Amino acid sequence: MQWYIDRLEALSQTKPILSVCGDDCAVCPRYLAQTEDELQQTAIFWHKAGWRDHVVSNEEIRCAGCGTRGACAFMLMPCLREKGLDRCTQCREHPCGKIVDMLVKSAQKEAQCSAACGDERFFAMMKRAFYEKEKNLGL
Repeated sequence: MQWYIDRLEALSQTKPILSVCGDDCAVCPRYLAQTEDELQQTAIFWHKAGWRDHVVSNEEIRCAGCGTRGACAFMLMPCLREKGLDRCTQCREHPCGKIVDMLVKSAQKEAQCSAACGDERFFAMMKRAFYEKEKNLGL
């Protein structure tokens, strides 16, 4: 993930782009990767961090933001589409079991991500990207 580590200084100054699940796309490697090599490095890291059980293709790791795929890791997008909503906070059931499950699963992955990152600054950015969901969602 050298391409990403080389950008940490600039990334730390970026304005958040929050996804439905509270991830910050502005610092997400999947969202930022532009070249085939960057996508491949990202896929390798996703496997190393335990977010995938194998190294996936560049097409599978590529992300253009919420709503660009039929499913999402926490199944929030299909739920929103079904209910005709833009954000979970618009739902009368919020926070629902899907949100609680998402937070539990996310917390379980944080230590594994930290170990995979190695570099403290790199993990700080991964924390901003993926492990500040409660803060980002106002929970």
